[in-house]
Parts: sequence; structure tokens; C-alpha cells
Amino acid sequence: MELAKTTTAFEIQGCTVVKNLGVVRGIIVRSRSVFGNIGAGIQTLFGGNISIMSDLCERTRRDSFTLMIEHAESLGANAVIGIRYESTEIMTGVTEVLCYGTAVIVSA
Repeated sequence: MELAKTTTAFEIQGCTVVKNLGVVRGIIVRSRSVFGNIGAGIQTLFGGNISIMSDLCERTRRDSFTLMIEHAESLGANAVIGIRYESTEIMTGVTEVLCYGTAVIVSA
């Protein structure tokens, strides 16, 4: 079954949750490279958006979301509701990003 719908809400308009399959998650732990730190350091001198770090954050969130979707699909879900992100700095320069939600089967 292919996952069709995701939402941060706890319901999907026009659909009925027929089965709750439980919590699904995707966890990524990332560190910045030495070169990334140097590049980001240079960007901070000029102010504004630190694109090197923004790109790293976006990739990390996308990867954790993808892992969560794969977890939901492995359970047979066709939707994930209540999606949230959390992050924790595990040690200096090393961050965990968790994407989680509730895997469900919905019908239209």
C-alpha cells in the first residue's frame, strides 16, 4: 500500500480514519563537517541567512521525514497524521532530528 497523505492536523478533510497503526518515526543524527563550519563561519561575518546551515537543516528534516514515511509504509499505512519535528543537540555540533506522527489507514 502506498502512502498517500500526510498532515500536521489530526484528521484529513474528506477522509475517515479506519485504523490507527500507532506512532511512526524517522530519526537522523547529523554533524557539521569542518568545511561546513568554516563556510558558515565566513557567512556569519557578512550576516543574513547562513545558507550552508539552512541547507543542512533542510536536508536533515527531509531525510527524517522520508524515514518516517518508510516506517509508516512498512506498517501498511496510507496516511500519517499529527506530524511533528523535534531536535536535540546531543553534543557540540551533533544534532538529532526526529520526525514523528501517527500512522493510519484512511478511507475517502
